[in-house]
Order: sequence, then structure tokens, then C-alpha cells
Amino acid sequence: MQNLYLFPLAEYWWLYGLFGLLVLGVLALDLGVFHREAHVVTVKEAAVWSVIWVSLALVFCLGFWRYAHYKFPSYEPLLNALAQTGVTGDAAAAAAARLADETALQFLAGYVVEQALSVDNIFVFIVIFNFFGVPAQYQHRVLFYGILGAVIFRVAFIALGSALIHFHWVVWLLGAFLVFTGAKIFFAGDNEIEPEKNPMIRALKRFFPVTPTFEGQRFIARHHGVLHITPLLVCLVCLEMTDIVFAVDSVPAIFAITKEPLVVFTSNIFAILGLRSMFFLLAGVMHKFRFLKYGLGFILIFVGLKMLWLDQAFGGKFPIGVSLAIIGGVLALSVVVSLAIPPRPEAEGAA
Repeated sequence: MQNLYLFPLAEYWWLYGLFGLLVLGVLALDLGVFHREAHVVTVKEAAVWSVIWVSLALVFCLGFWRYAHYKFPSYEPLLNALAQTGVTGDAAAAAAARLADETALQFLAGYVVEQALSVDNIFVFIVIFNFFGVPAQYQHRVLFYGILGAVIFRVAFIALGSALIHFHWVVWLLGAFLVFTGAKIFFAGDNEIEPEKNPMIRALKRFFPVTPTFEGQRFIARHHGVLHITPLLVCLVCLEMTDIVFAVDSVPAIFAITKEPLVVFTSNIFAILGLRSMFFLLAGVMHKFRFLKYGLGFILIFVGLKMLWLDQAFGGKFPIGVSLAIIGGVLALSVVVSLAIPPRPEAEGAA
């Protein structure tokens, strides 16, 4: 059953399409109605939107779980695969129901992992916005288009991962990469981010004239008949480049939890959509969670080991409920320890 897709694209293209339309509709509503005019996003507004995005993800998970319970007991490819292992009749129906529960838990685990790894994005967003001096009222617009680009890049990464993940050497390679990345977080210091050294940014400034100041919330402006790009667009390109780097970590991490493309796709996109509101909600207090990066490092090591060893050690699949408990527990412990052991006053002032 390892190579069996429960939601194959050829059969469930309509579900992918509906989900894509849902995402585009919500984004259009967000930018075209609620954020048509540039304004500073308050903590209260960010909290409301955070609740909305999390609620949408949970409602989708509930619907996903109910549909799986409806579909799996009569899904012929699944029943045939179970029959090949000697499971038939009522036992097959019970196995299908358990698989439906497991699939919903995989969505939740993937969503939690992606949300957790998004914390690193917030640190970088703060640095980039400060470097370019982006006014607070324009930051939402930059993040909106940054998230839109991130969705496109994640779709490409997920499609590539889905095509390669069934090769055993790819699983080993991704697992080793995640363990290495997680270990590096423990031993590496806080690397300074230098947007001006980004080769894409340097090339952009070389081939296009850049306005010396912001032109409102515009990305392109015309001066003396010549089109210029604004610092806001340069900032957006920098955000997109950093998200590609983060995707190299986050996409393999969710493939360690599930190899079902629909689960990977939907949980990843929901996490990305909530990233903007999370940024405005947490940007001012991120420096207080100084132990969170170690929790993220542990999670990457755990999901890497899951790929390399734990799945095989537990008969082909490490219990998803245990995985979710470990991931949630590590995140909670990281936050609690960070709040219980605050940084020294001089360190907090520097942050």
C-alpha cells in the first residue's frame, strides 16, 4: 500500500481545483475588500485574521476527515490493496476507517509543522523590512504578494517531491538533509542576514532603475517617461528568494509525515496563508521566544529520523498520533521555557 495514492490527481482534480479557487477567493477578498487601502495592521486585527485562518484549516480538516470516512470503505483500489494483505470484509472496513482518521491527523501534523517552521520566516521578514525601511502601512501589501508567490513555488516543489518521493534513495537523502539542518540549528549562531548581498537583488538593481524613495504602495513608477521599480518591489523579490530557501526545509519535512500529495498541498498552503497575520501578531515579541529555534531544530531532526529509521522500525509507518504529540509537545515546551527563562535585560534591549 506504500505506493497507493488515496487521492490521485487524475480522479481528484476537481478537489485540487476547488481548493485552488477557495484560496484565490479568500486572497482576493483579503486584498480587495479588507485591505484595499494601505494601513498599519494592528495586533487586534492580526489576531482576528489568525483565528480566521486557523479556523478555516480546522474546518477543512473536519470536512476532509468526514469525506475520507465516507469514501475509503468503498474505495476499490484501497480494498484491493487490503485484500492482498489478507484483510477483507468487516476488517477491511475497520482498516479503512482507521486510515481515514490517520489521514486527517496527517493533515493536522503537517499543518502544525509548517506553521512552526514559518516562525523562521517571521525573523527574516523583520530583518528585511527593517533593512529596506518599509513603512508599516505597506508591509501587508508586500507580504500579500510574497505569500502569493510562495504558493506558486510551493506547488512546484510539492509536485516535484510527489514525483520523486517513491524512490528510496530520495527518502534517505531528504531524511539525512533534515537531520543535518536540524543539527545545524543547534550549533550555528544567529547568522546575520544581508539582503544587499542577495545576487537576485543586485541583478535587479543593475538592470532596472530604482526610485530613491517609496512611491506609496506601488511596485512600479514612471519618472520622466521611464519606468522605475520601487524599493517596495526590491523588498518583495528579496522575500520571495528567502521563501524559496525556506521551502527547501519545509517541503521535505511534511513529506516525512505523509506522502499523500493532497495532504501535503493543502496543509502547506493553509500554513502559508496564515503567515501574514502571524507576522503582524508576533513580530513585536519574537525576541522573547529565544529557545524556539532549538525546538524547531529538534522537530527537523525528528521528522528526518522518521524518514530514515522510525517508519521502518514501526512496520512501515510511525504512529501519526505520536508524531503529532511529539511535535506539539516540543513546540509548547520551547515556548514555556522561553517565557520562564527570559533573556537578560541587555540582550532583550539589543533585540
